[in-house]
This record gives sequence, C-alpha cells and structure tokens, in this order.
Amino acid sequence: MPRKIRDYKDEYAKYQGQPEQIKRRAERNRARREYEKANGDLPSTVDVDHKRALSRGGTSAMSNLQAINRSTNRSFARTPTGAIKSQRSRRENK
Repeated sequence: MPRKIRDYKDEYAKYQGQPEQIKRRAERNRARREYEKANGDLPSTVDVDHKRALSRGGTSAMSNLQAINRSTNRSFARTPTGAIKSQRSRRENK
C-alpha cells in the first residue's frame, strides 16, 4: 500500500492550530509538568497519559495520570486501509 505524503502545514492549519487543540495541548503539557513535579523527571521516551482521555471527560488530576511508553501511547489500531480504528471497532476485534 503506497503511503500518502502528509502536508504538515495544511494539517496544522486545519487541526493542530485550532484554538481548541492548542488549549488541549497546553493541558497535556501542564499535566506532564505536574506529574514530573510529584514523581520526578521522566525520560523523553515516556509520555504522561490520561487514563480517561480529556476528550472523554477525564481530568488532569494525579489519579487520572500514568507514565507510559511513548510508542505505546501514540500507537493506534488501524484498518487495512491505514485509517485509525474507532474505539468501538477495537473492542469488537478483541
């Protein structure tokens, strides 16, 4: 399957540069700083993950945060076409 070349500038303009996404990114960065303040510095290969995602009503309370390997946190199940599977289809495939 040929890979599609990503247009990062367009992607930023349409998604990552939107005010809501900037706000969410700031919240994730704030959560990492708070987690590191309480638990010590983390290597760059580790992400601070929200157990319940912010987009699903989770908070950045310490009880909702966990340190997890970056590649694990950023990998998503994909369909044969390369699209990201929804949460629902991932549960059905288990």
